Amino acid sequence: MPEYPTQEASTETTQNDAGNGNIAAQTFTFHELASATKNFRPECLLGEGGFGRVYKGRVEKSGQIVAVKQLDRNGFQGNKEFLVEVLMLSLLHHQNLVKLIGYCADGDQRLLVYEYMRMGSLEDHLLDISPDQKPLSWYTRMKIAYGAAQGLEYLHEKANPPVIYRDLKSSNILLDKDFNAKLSDFGLAKLGPMGDNVHVSSRVMGTYGYCAPEYARTGHLTLKSDIYSFGVVMLELITGRRVIDTSRPTDEQNLVTWAMPMFRDQKRFPELVDPLLQGGYPAKGLSQAIAVAAMCLQEEASVRPLMTDVVMSLSFLTTTA
Repeated sequence: MPEYPTQEASTETTQNDAGNGNIAAQTFTFHELASATKNFRPECLLGEGGFGRVYKGRVEKSGQIVAVKQLDRNGFQGNKEFLVEVLMLSLLHHQNLVKLIGYCADGDQRLLVYEYMRMGSLEDHLLDISPDQKPLSWYTRMKIAYGAAQGLEYLHEKANPPVIYRDLKSSNILLDKDFNAKLSDFGLAKLGPMGDNVHVSSRVMGTYGYCAPEYARTGHLTLKSDIYSFGVVMLELITGRRVIDTSRPTDEQNLVTWAMPMFRDQKRFPELVDPLLQGGYPAKGLSQAIAVAAMCLQEEASVRPLMTDVVMSLSFLTTTA
């Protein structure tokens, strides 16, 4: 696997690397992307993230349907996040990571072009779903967890140096038409510690509720910080609840705090299950899924499992056999 260019690389580096064939991403002009999204018309808007808006578009030359992320030009550190994302996704390739097709760096415009994920994000199908929307089945939920875990395993174990994703949450797990999960939004990703270092120090970023307690406290980021966030997503999949929900009673507003006491009492496991499943889940599968979430959410980072172990555990939960 090629060495990563430094995250502080300049735009010129990115474009030169692209020209040298190191980076597979295509370059687009701003005009091409404005035309693909009908001038960024509101009806093409797919969603808004921390760094800008995402539009559905159709590239005229190829006819390909894509998602175009237009970075907020007033965004703090926008150019750095843009470069991190282009470099990370150009060098990292896995079926459970969203594919970067290309980018645009015209003047002060910064846009990223990805494969279009037809089913949107996990959040769209799990949290606050409309009454006419069919809830995700237990096995679809486990399939999504397994796919997201494989994406993280690739970043942690196969990429060299390892990559800390840093912003795992249900809105960043995108789904294709068959509900295969792909991780998206690499603007906050960090290269992991190298040599004798055990952590990377960084300004605490990410999303409240998903951040590992030690990272929130110290700014020390490790691969285990991602494992904690994965545990939070597992809990969301099991419960159908938001990680922070101020509309609930005070003692139920923080998902992890509410769920933790139930981890120790198997008789209470059914209380954790999303009521929309209407009992449609295997008791043994539930116990194993809760065990995975509980292991990932341990307060002490060093005792959380490796992503490889999580992937192995989840591989048994995706089939009805």
